[in-house]
Amino acid sequence: MNDTRQQQMDSPQVIVIGSGVGGGTVAMQLARAGMRVLLLERGKALPDEPELSDAEAVFVQNRYRTQEQWQDETGRRYRPGQYYYLGGHTKFYGTAMFRFRESDFAETQHEEAVSPAWPVSYAELEPFYTQAEQIFGVRGAAGTDPTEPWRQADYAHAPVPHAPLIGRMAERLAGAGLHPFHMPAAVDYGPGGACTLCGTCDAFACRFGAKGDAETRLIRQLQAMPNVEIRTGVEVRRLLHDAQGRHITAVEVLRDGVLQHLAAPHVVLSAGAVNSALILLRSATDRCPDGLANRSGVVGRYLMNHHLTGLMGVLPFEVNATAFPKTLSVNDFYGGIPGDPMARGNIQMLGNIRGPMIRAAYPATPKPLANWLGRHSVDWLVMSEDPPLASNRVRLMPDGTPEVTWHPADLSAHDRFVRHVRRLLRRIGFPLVLRHSFGIEAPSHQCGTVRMGDDPATSAVNALCRAHDHPNLHVVDAGCFPSSAAVNPALTIAAQGLRVGAHLARSLSTSAAA
Repeated sequence: MNDTRQQQMDSPQVIVIGSGVGGGTVAMQLARAGMRVLLLERGKALPDEPELSDAEAVFVQNRYRTQEQWQDETGRRYRPGQYYYLGGHTKFYGTAMFRFRESDFAETQHEEAVSPAWPVSYAELEPFYTQAEQIFGVRGAAGTDPTEPWRQADYAHAPVPHAPLIGRMAERLAGAGLHPFHMPAAVDYGPGGACTLCGTCDAFACRFGAKGDAETRLIRQLQAMPNVEIRTGVEVRRLLHDAQGRHITAVEVLRDGVLQHLAAPHVVLSAGAVNSALILLRSATDRCPDGLANRSGVVGRYLMNHHLTGLMGVLPFEVNATAFPKTLSVNDFYGGIPGDPMARGNIQMLGNIRGPMIRAAYPATPKPLANWLGRHSVDWLVMSEDPPLASNRVRLMPDGTPEVTWHPADLSAHDRFVRHVRRLLRRIGFPLVLRHSFGIEAPSHQCGTVRMGDDPATSAVNALCRAHDHPNLHVVDAGCFPSSAAVNPALTIAAQGLRVGAHLARSLSTSAAA
């Protein structure tokens, strides 16, 4: 590094914490505007090794899952499904990149709770949705999803085509009067693309750079920019503030067992909903006794994770040889099943369930049976919105262990939706449909712990994710979501990150010119 660049990097204008979708998109906007950015990532780059595509290593051995311990309110401890690597959780995500529905930004009544209106509208996010789809290489077909919100531009890439078996499922669903559509997926598929249809995508990291994850689509570009420095293996412990408790003055980090303080005029916290809240809570002082950005007391509260149920449709006399099944989705029930508007949500394909995945969840299952089920099943994900409850929260125990309390509302409504979908799958040809529920131990859709709003008394950050209490602190990840909607959060995190990053870049450029 030459002396000029070293001097620039010793005095960054913005420190971004986290290299996932939120931190990566903000950093990209700032870097493109010429800002000096220091990006900190707790993990390191994933090694390119055969185990990345080995279901036994990924699911049974949990080779890539964090070693840290969380606990529930009973004191039961467990290793959460957290992955700390360059690119964040997107290294292991299933490539689903949905826009939230226009109605998802309005107040929504649920059976047992209410999702509040967002302080930002779909119209404000729409151009950033388009930009995010282009950055991540999302493939889809506009106009085929009956609930899709308006858009100013079509997808830049045609959808990933259905494999023969999935295509037959789409035809049968259409024959049942539904409107199946190609799931928007961030995959570099097609002529000249990197995807080899290796069969390990959802819940696996891609060894070929074909998945539209944050490392492939954001971090690699940032690494080539002279005004960006990326440091890995850096765990942020606390944020420090000035004597008045207003401005963030430094970031306390742990690297190679040594505590350090890093400083910049602005800090963007994008560590994921759970860890962003923990960092803010861990930063409590006499001036801010409840933690930073927490005058309202909402930090750590309103944790949401979606109601997620996997359905395994068993075909006893047919082997499912599909390599990439996540091409199909159904939103006909996004507003409710017939006669029951509260039982609602999204249906999409899961990645192929394999024998080791079954044995990881159900250790008593004989290996031959688990492998047979994996070969003879088509796997579906049924998703409902998880309404925000103040009692669902993350907090720090005296010994520093994160405690996660999650007892979601609307379980009955989700169960009715799942039962409706099981009946539907039997109608289209699955004689046996097995069920598995995903809990908070796998917080892949975590959101809501640093909620945004216009009122500082009931929210932690404003509509541009700036902390009400700290003018030089932004929190940009799914923690800012006031509600969870009923589709995957990744694209909305990206759109909001691009929106906040653009605003922050303009603000810093204006300040520098003044």
